[in-house]
Amino acid sequence: MSQAPAIACIGECMIELSGLDLVSGQARVAFAGDTYNTAVYLARLRGGVGCRVSYVTNLGTDGFSARIRALLVAEGLDDTLVGSHDSRLPGIYSIELDAAGERSFRYWREASAARTLFSGVGARLEDLTRFEVIYLSGITLAILPPEVRTALIARLAALKAAGHRVVFDSNYRPRLWADEDTARAVFASMWAASTIGLPSFDDEERLYPGTTPAEVMARLAGLGLEEIVLKNGAAGPLVRSGGQEAQMAFARASVVVDTTGAGDSFNGGYLAARLDGAAPEAAAAAGHRLAATVIGHPGGVIPVEAMPQP
Repeated sequence: MSQAPAIACIGECMIELSGLDLVSGQARVAFAGDTYNTAVYLARLRGGVGCRVSYVTNLGTDGFSARIRALLVAEGLDDTLVGSHDSRLPGIYSIELDAAGERSFRYWREASAARTLFSGVGARLEDLTRFEVIYLSGITLAILPPEVRTALIARLAALKAAGHRVVFDSNYRPRLWADEDTARAVFASMWAASTIGLPSFDDEERLYPGTTPAEVMARLAGLGLEEIVLKNGAAGPLVRSGGQEAQMAFARASVVVDTTGAGDSFNGGYLAARLDGAAPEAAAAAGHRLAATVIGHPGGVIPVEAMPQP
């Protein structure tokens, strides 16, 4: 990879409600979303080496949308391809935590502005040609109309063939899909259009019950991915590159407050390290270090001052 490639992260930034107290009516309001979280961490980690990270989404024209755009810019992200929809708003989600810090989500996003991506407002598929690295997730695909989703995957496959780096994390959310068969078919097409895969074993096991990490790696490698990092919680990631696989083992996080954003931050840390020239195994260690820090704080995006030191 070049030293300072242009990077596009495609998806949705939502209004995040956490720390809910339904008796007092209080909540912590923030802004996050899987690919947005990764984009922020990429920008923070790459800021000193000619970082060029663009976020590709649609927002509304309301105050929440203005705040999200301001946060994008403040984080050093390029907002050139953030469209403004006249009649739609950002989506909303809430986080509820159990005693171990594991989270569950509630969403209000059916009519969010991001669902109109590549549909005449904001970015066009042709705009993706300018980027050397393009990152997206299964949530990105799930919120798009089927015909737009198909066109996006086809464009990414063509860009991969032309030498661009397409990075995908399936981030499977069952409620966003009509059924498992649809999700499996879409993901198979997207994996084939990708250069680097950053899946989680939990997601793969939901779609393929009874599968093993080794079987996941073999299936994805068979679809043409050059590089795969299978995140697997406390067991550590399995890394495949150049036809070789390595099982990584890392110390568990000392403090777990909220696991929101764990995979997103791992992806950001991993990609930032790879873009800086680190080998896949070293990049996985960098991703783990960031994720272990993130889950020690509430929400998907931690304060800048809480970022781990190199």
